[in-house]
Amino acid sequence: MNKRAKEIQKRIEKRKRQRSLQYDRSYQPLVDLSDEERYGQPVITYDRYPTDEPHHPLFKKEVFLLKTFVAACLVLISAIAFKNPSAAFEPVRAVVKQTMEHEFQFAAVSKWYEEKFGEPFALFPEKKTETVKKSEKSYAIPASGRVLENFEKNGQGIMVETNVNTPVEAMDDGIVIFAGNKDKIGKTVIVQHADGSESWYGNLGSITVKLYDFIEAGKEVGTAMKDGNQAKGVFYFAIKQGDQFIDPIQVVPFE
Repeated sequence: MNKRAKEIQKRIEKRKRQRSLQYDRSYQPLVDLSDEERYGQPVITYDRYPTDEPHHPLFKKEVFLLKTFVAACLVLISAIAFKNPSAAFEPVRAVVKQTMEHEFQFAAVSKWYEEKFGEPFALFPEKKTETVKKSEKSYAIPASGRVLENFEKNGQGIMVETNVNTPVEAMDDGIVIFAGNKDKIGKTVIVQHADGSESWYGNLGSITVKLYDFIEAGKEVGTAMKDGNQAKGVFYFAIKQGDQFIDPIQVVPFE
């Protein structure tokens, strides 16, 4: 009897072991464990960090599209105003013409930038020097010489006689807004100054500056041209304030 009971007990234990093995083989975790989880290391979840690049704080797509749309509308309105001869569009045509014909104040903007932010593109700090305040601004004489043709006769500027190939210098700081040939006065350099005025240097034998160069007072812009077969040179000099020319003798003294 005892022998029979022992055999039954062995069979029961054998069945339990078989069932235990079958359970272990059939068990599979629902989620694959990473190496960090298996060995107890902290798990990094990358979904917490956005992959999209942040927008530039100075660029807004909606504002850019709105400005583009407004600009396109202005261009379209201008085109319609000039294509249609109706008198109703005359105010629009006048505003557009005035805007397009008015020179951009490069020198004024450059001076404002320098006063607010210092010298542009300055890689090394400059040594500060003491400046003497002047009650009246003094201008450099383009070149010493004798006035051949005065403002009353010319209506715009003066003709100055000097030596051949004499350097002609800028009367004040400014930006070159024209360097080339003009009718009646030949090779010409026009310098725009911070106060909005312009100085013209014409009848030059050569030009030594380029368009949009920033030049200081006394900087050479060109040389006087030889006056025919004579051993003398001449150059043209004018000052323009707004839309009108003024007598240069009132600003720069000549002999």
